[in-house]
Amino acid sequence: MKIHEYQARELFEKRGIPVPRGFLCRTPEEVRQATANIAKPVVVKAQILVAGRGKAGGVKPAQTPEEAFEVGRTMLGSTIKGIKVTSVLVVEAEKARKELYVGFTIDRANREVTLISSSEGGIDLEELAKTEPEKIFRKGIDSMVGLHPFEARQAAYSIGLGDKTANQFSSICTGIYEIFNSVDADLAESNPLAVMADGSLVALDSRITLDDNALFRHKEYDQEDEELSPLEREAHEADLAFVQLDGDIGIIGNGAGLVMATLDVVAHFGGKPANFLDMGGGSSAESVYRAVKICLEQKNLKALFVNILGGITKCDDVANGLVRALKESHLKIPITVRMVGTNEEEGRKILSENGIAYLDSMEEGAKAVVNSAYQGK
Repeated sequence: MKIHEYQARELFEKRGIPVPRGFLCRTPEEVRQATANIAKPVVVKAQILVAGRGKAGGVKPAQTPEEAFEVGRTMLGSTIKGIKVTSVLVVEAEKARKELYVGFTIDRANREVTLISSSEGGIDLEELAKTEPEKIFRKGIDSMVGLHPFEARQAAYSIGLGDKTANQFSSICTGIYEIFNSVDADLAESNPLAVMADGSLVALDSRITLDDNALFRHKEYDQEDEELSPLEREAHEADLAFVQLDGDIGIIGNGAGLVMATLDVVAHFGGKPANFLDMGGGSSAESVYRAVKICLEQKNLKALFVNILGGITKCDDVANGLVRALKESHLKIPITVRMVGTNEEEGRKILSENGIAYLDSMEEGAKAVVNSAYQGK
């Protein structure tokens, strides 16, 4: 689970990691006052738990308190990527001579914490790993022993830092590693970590994600609901596992493994799934109804694939819930149903009486829904 930048920044400050002077603000007037207190050009950053906020208009510079006020007035209360902005972080706009990257994450393949550093900060590290992997330093850390000072210095020297800057880099590394352990994080990073004109380092950005399994130990950061889109929130309240994706074919199934397999098969045949929606193993007609209603609320949907393997879930309940939702929906798109298992005959009879076709095979269903979604293309 992500935490807000201002929360990550507070953790950095407590460990003595240099960060730009800044203030959390919830009104335009607070933004104005914060900028006046800083008495320098600032950057106003929306505090929302989504990636790509900068490109979406969630990070804006301001030269004066009046300009910052206008930025705050526009940004606060706006919606960015489906999330309402209720607070902003106003920080001093630092001028970096160079931008670096430093962070810790979990290497699940090797079952260890990994220190990562790079001489190229402020960019997508995953893309850099593909194009210029030699610019990334990685070091596995023995969790039983912890981070050695020489390992932090090794990371500093590997990205070309001189002795003075390397010493501060090592100190920052140690601080981030301590944060990583103290909050049960699976990622803690500064991107970019700026090298200033005098050679000192400042963490211009701080990012931390927590291990969901350890949230019971860190309830002060329990803000899972803030990460959800409106549809994801509606599904969460209905006890449905729903994640929005970037495609245009709706996917509904009963069981996480079945839904994942359905996504893969649809993609294999050239389809682009619009969502992951798992109704669970004991779905009732009501839960099916709500699942279909939520799925059909998505924009740009071209087709819907309902894939049911009835065990505890009864096919007649699925059919009744599906029919009810479709009758109430104003969205008219092709529906493909693959339904086998408990009360299969009863369920198929209900579908037939309502003019809904069904298939026996997941592969046949995937082909059919892709064809129906992209007919004539």
